[in-house]
Amino acid sequence: MFARHAELLTAAQVGRIHERSLDVLEDVGVLVRNRKARERFAHFGCRVDRDAELVRFPRAVVEEFRAAIPTRFTFHARDERYSKTIPDDALVVATASSAPNLIDPDSGAERRSRSDDIARIGHLVNLLDGIDVFSISVLADDAPADQFSLSRFYPALKNCAKPVRTSVIDDREARQVMRLGSLVAGDEAAFRRRPFITFGYCAIVSPLTMDFDSTEMLMFYAEEGLPAYGTLAPIGGISAPLSMAGMLVQSNAEWLAAAVLAQMSRLGTPLIYNHLPVIGDMRSGAYAAGAVETGILAMALTQMARFYNVPAGSYLGLTNAKLGDAQAGYEKAMSPALAAAAGIDFVVMGGLLDALMEFDFGQLVIDNEIAQMLKRLRQHLSLGDVDATIDEIRAAGPAGMYVASPGTVAGMKTAAFLPTVADRERRELWHDQGATDAHGRALVRAKRLLSRPNPHVLPPEVDARVRAGLPAGLVAGDSVPAERWGSLDAGPARERRGRRRHAAAS
Repeated sequence: MFARHAELLTAAQVGRIHERSLDVLEDVGVLVRNRKARERFAHFGCRVDRDAELVRFPRAVVEEFRAAIPTRFTFHARDERYSKTIPDDALVVATASSAPNLIDPDSGAERRSRSDDIARIGHLVNLLDGIDVFSISVLADDAPADQFSLSRFYPALKNCAKPVRTSVIDDREARQVMRLGSLVAGDEAAFRRRPFITFGYCAIVSPLTMDFDSTEMLMFYAEEGLPAYGTLAPIGGISAPLSMAGMLVQSNAEWLAAAVLAQMSRLGTPLIYNHLPVIGDMRSGAYAAGAVETGILAMALTQMARFYNVPAGSYLGLTNAKLGDAQAGYEKAMSPALAAAAGIDFVVMGGLLDALMEFDFGQLVIDNEIAQMLKRLRQHLSLGDVDATIDEIRAAGPAGMYVASPGTVAGMKTAAFLPTVADRERRELWHDQGATDAHGRALVRAKRLLSRPNPHVLPPEVDARVRAGLPAGLVAGDSVPAERWGSLDAGPARERRGRRRHAAAS
């Protein structure tokens, strides 16, 4: 294991950001739209101006409650083998969530997303080793009235055994989804013992404002003891200072305010220090989710999380690209690589294009490959025994070869990451195989994977129990591939296997 994470800030700068954040909370305060939250803050010693709806936080109050935040956060899964705890299991990678649109995998046209898309995405997530959490990628335009969130969580849980998460609108929807979880688990007690649904919320609206609905949900999840965490999304130059220092101080103050309320609602509530920090493109005001500054800020925020001894997470690997092109590639790789080097524990990145507006199946397969590379970095390849390697070097000698050495044979499948999407063949072979780009190969792989039976789909008897216990008109929730997907050419990987067989026969 390598000794240290990359550090952007000095220890003195980390301490300074913390102190200035406390100044902001004590002197400037937070506008809190939710009356119940204001009353809770007042009960625990904050100074509340009820007419102005402004809450100011004494330093001692912030320090008392932030010290109660647990050091770990668990994403429980329907199949316990897929549960992940951070920071122990870091790096944990999730799909990005809640895009309203989807690139149709056959026509290539953008359209509104549906519940059957969620089913297929969940099915695919099961089969991608780099993706650990299914943060429900799209909305469900076909949701029946009063079943918006249910129409997202049901196809997700029906088809994906990994942890599933996203946000809901209000406590009615949350209770509906909790009922779904209880029916899947067998009863409410079983679900409470292992709550395999994680909720999200965005209680802070930058700058320094708590809205009504999402703040209500923050308190609800904490009171119910349900796994949930918030995300802050300041935009430098628009809803936060444009300077890095200003972004960090405000972002940190906002997270502390939300974290304090969660602990006031239920002491010991697990949280993630989670952000989506973006610097606005000041030429147009564009939301520059793919900018390198997002990764730079995430490095610094990861250090702040380590200062508080809580897990660090961020929306990274996002892109403003409209298709899986070179821009998508470098924007999706740059920011999470920076944060992974800094020791971040949780990254939300997979599958979305166009600044979180649309999902693409081929892009998810590419992002899975990026995620696997990030895990290699975050988990640190072992340096190994420096002294022992002299024997291997001595055996090969000057002008020697290592191809058949015991060390090479032992590590040939594990010493380096072996991609399935990236093409490493000669140009002539690539041309003979159709001269496809990475996205084209990834989309074929997605379709072939989705043509396989889903071993993680809910058993029929469990699904029947779920449907009987939920409102009528529930979406079907099935992952159904197009008939021709299973016959698509497997591409370079199959060709490489064929050449190996030919070589062995000759």
